[in-house]
Amino acid sequence: MRVVIDSSVFVGLVNPLDHRRAQAISLLQAIQARPCTLFYLDCVGAESITTILRRLSEQQRSQEIDEIFNRLQQMLKPSQIVWVFPEVPQMFQEILALMQMSNGSLNFNDALIALACRAYGVPAIASFDTDFDQIPWLRRLALPGDVAALTDVTAG
Repeated sequence: MRVVIDSSVFVGLVNPLDHRRAQAISLLQAIQARPCTLFYLDCVGAESITTILRRLSEQQRSQEIDEIFNRLQQMLKPSQIVWVFPEVPQMFQEILALMQMSNGSLNFNDALIALACRAYGVPAIASFDTDFDQIPWLRRLALPGDVAALTDVTAG
């Protein structure tokens, strides 16, 4: 089973001072303990890097940027990334429709992530973002128990 890692989780994994770090690590450990393959999207990587750098700047912790980039490069290699940005022109109208269907609660990037999951047959997303709960083809995993429930359902 493939699971997309969303930026809300990825930021916690990369940034040691993120407020959701413990929750992100616990969730990742649960995913890795099951027959799951992590699925990384380029748009998630871009959003995560931007979020981390913005937070470091806001917290006046720019001296930690090199450490964060080293950690990021250790965690994620370009060969592990699924590149969906090139597909945006073909998916553009569908992205907008999904954003409209959600009454604007899904941003452009989240709609792209949801559509990429559908296109690549990825049924689950590790995310703390409840907006993904409205996507019928995605199961959101936020807690280790969610992972156990997902694999139990798909195994039976």
